[in-house]
Amino acid sequence: MMNDSSQVPFLDLITPHRELEEELVAAFREALSGARFIGGPNVDGFEAEFAQFCDSPHCVGVGSGTDALRFALMAVGVQPGDVAVTVPNTFIATTESISQAGALPEFVDIDPRTCNLDPQRLSEYLEACSRDQQGRLLSPRSQRPVTAIVPVHLYGQPADMDSILEVAQEYGLRVVEDAAQAHGAEYYSRKRQSWLKAGSMGHAAAFSFYPGKNLGACGEAGAVTCADAETAARIRMIRDHGQAKKYYHDLEGYNGRLDAIQAAFLRIKLRRLAGWNEQRRQAACDYGQLLTDTEGLRPPHEPEWTRSVYHLYVVHLADREGLQKHLADKGVFCGLHYPLPLHLQKAYSHLGHAQGDFPHSERSASELLSLPMFPGLRREQQERVAELIQEYLQSNPVSA
Repeated sequence: MMNDSSQVPFLDLITPHRELEEELVAAFREALSGARFIGGPNVDGFEAEFAQFCDSPHCVGVGSGTDALRFALMAVGVQPGDVAVTVPNTFIATTESISQAGALPEFVDIDPRTCNLDPQRLSEYLEACSRDQQGRLLSPRSQRPVTAIVPVHLYGQPADMDSILEVAQEYGLRVVEDAAQAHGAEYYSRKRQSWLKAGSMGHAAAFSFYPGKNLGACGEAGAVTCADAETAARIRMIRDHGQAKKYYHDLEGYNGRLDAIQAAFLRIKLRRLAGWNEQRRQAACDYGQLLTDTEGLRPPHEPEWTRSVYHLYVVHLADREGLQKHLADKGVFCGLHYPLPLHLQKAYSHLGHAQGDFPHSERSASELLSLPMFPGLRREQQERVAELIQEYLQSNPVSA
């Protein structure tokens, strides 16, 4: 019978919380003794510290990553009836946020190497747009005004932001980064000749602190970073029932505040985030060495202009279901992120898409497999994962 020591979990959330238990419990006791559960010094402190971490002038804590993206879109000027352009191979929160802001999500395909938004496809989409009498850019598909682009820094690797921002500027569009998986990821801007942090490049950026993220709360939490003080102030109102001050409502908002206890936990974890990210990068490097020239498997492609934080380590192969079962039978557990692209989901059947509309996203979704990845993943565990992968692919040869 297999013992626990031979198993490799997909994600380990227990060990880091054991290591931080005393600090987390102390923070909880402090909250109880002061009865500061909404707002207060821990929320303010986390916002300042996370803004500094992201090299962004402003950070606004909110209730979840979905809140963060929805509020960011609203704050940068996306209106009901507008279109926001994104990719189909992302978690549904990306498009839910667009819809909940009153806009319509429309898709462009991905670069098959990086699995991120393809700037060339984006350009082609925008070139096909028309203009109305007011000069507004109209979607070639829905004839609605196109006002925003939402690039997703998928799996912890930034999209090609120089190219995306250049296209956005040409067409007068707002750019909101979906950085839910990219805490601390970096992008080398050829235009600015410097490394930039995810969350510091668009008009605003949305982060999730869902427990499994690189920086995870002990529950739900999120944040928006932005460079503009007016945008930050608007998000602060939106998250708190539209209040500029208590009981004076400039607009209808939401109850989307960051919980003060979660902010305290996040402050504790933020101090470890850079080190945890380096452990993920080292684990990715080790996987790269162990899986080099593994026939039938394509590892992640990391361009020289990115420093991914490897929220996920996703490989591609033709028989991913077979490999996943083989690994699970041997006590190695993997994930699927995401097995069905959004344009083919039942929730978006009203958009009228069909198989073949976004072939790179569709192929990626059918071939991806997320291997175990977390800080503290041991080299011998990775060796076991690689050995089992090679064992399976040698016995079941398929082309990647």
